[in-house]
Amino acid sequence: MFHVTQRLLLRPAWPEDWEALFGGIADKGVVRNLARAPWPYLPEHAREFVAREQDPRMPNFLMTLPSNNGSQIIGSIGFGATDTGIELGYWIARPYWGQGFATEAGTGVIEVAKLLGYERLEAGHFLDNPASGKVLRKLGFRPTGKVTKRHSCGRGEEADCALYRLDLDEVDLTPPMAA
Repeated sequence: MFHVTQRLLLRPAWPEDWEALFGGIADKGVVRNLARAPWPYLPEHAREFVAREQDPRMPNFLMTLPSNNGSQIIGSIGFGATDTGIELGYWIARPYWGQGFATEAGTGVIEVAKLLGYERLEAGHFLDNPASGKVLRKLGFRPTGKVTKRHSCGRGEEADCALYRLDLDEVDLTPPMAA
């Protein structure tokens, strides 16, 4: 599955992407904010990630910046199943932090979630990563008021995680009319 936003091409990972993926995620500052990625993040982890079979109902995308020379991988975003629903997760390589790419990619995958017929998405962020909470709120996620301990493979321990939810029937994706 592919999706295009204003600046990004969201696309599946291919086996030849492993080195570029590794170059973006093999950063302790990135991995410590993720629940499932291990630290140290090794080349074999990147190879395993790009070789995974995609579930069309739970797509995961590489965030890429199209260019004349192909594309630059700047992160990843996608869905995963939890005990209580469908979770949105993402990461951005450090050189691309603070440029609105997470919000832009998030808006794109929310469009995909609606097309897939999902009614609600869940998300969370570790409390010491408030930038991710800011992104989630920009996307329309609302804090549930719950903070839970969540294991972070990258930290090797549990950390406090704020939980969010987005009811997709409340999301309006129609572009504003020009004045």
